[in-house]
Amino acid sequence: MRLYINIDHAATLRQARKTDEPDPVRVAVLAELAGADGITVHLREDRRHIQDRDVELLLGTVRTVVNLELAATDEMVGIAARLRPHQATLVPERREEITTEGGLDCGKGGARIADAVRKLRAAGIRTSLFIDPDPATVRAAAAFAPDAVELHTGRYAHHWRQAGPFLDELRAAAAEARRAGLAVHAGHGLTYENVAPVAALADLEELNIGHSVLSRAVLTGIGEAVREMRQRIDRARVTA
Repeated sequence: MRLYINIDHAATLRQARKTDEPDPVRVAVLAELAGADGITVHLREDRRHIQDRDVELLLGTVRTVVNLELAATDEMVGIAARLRPHQATLVPERREEITTEGGLDCGKGGARIADAVRKLRAAGIRTSLFIDPDPATVRAAAAFAPDAVELHTGRYAHHWRQAGPFLDELRAAAAEARRAGLAVHAGHGLTYENVAPVAALADLEELNIGHSVLSRAVLTGIGEAVREMRQRIDRARVTA
């Protein structure tokens, strides 16, 4: 299973003082050296953490791959088409939210999503849609013909100690996505304590994890934090 490390909050810390440290690019390099399979960043419309220049520098530095999360707006899709990351993940975005609170509305925002996927594909970029873990939503997302879907794991993460039904909905959504011929990713709110059951789901091939790893890195350093998460995921896959 691939582990992508989201480094947004290295930039959050930097932007708190509007200075030049910590440098997200250095964090990305250390994460790669510790076993990350890719680096994820979310270029938000309000530029609250990751900046345009960060993305440009990451694309010139990262030796694995960059997964660029973005809203399906003309501005953001245009930036992605110009910079051409390995993968672009379309996510919903609201200015007042602290973090992404749910998946894309594949009904209401359908025309906008379809246009974004078409433009990204034309630029040679692998596409993914961040969606809620519901089979009907998976089918709606599949109609846009992305390469992958990323299942929102927030409900599971918030209730993981009583995770039965929430883990089951992830399992069902992942199976539906596989039947539709899509690659299946997952992320949001995953931690060292709750990641193993999700990592053990057979139909998943990629996890995106950020806040928990960077929080641990404050205490242990980014290398040790990534290695520990990598080990927990690998153990879960072996014992599944």
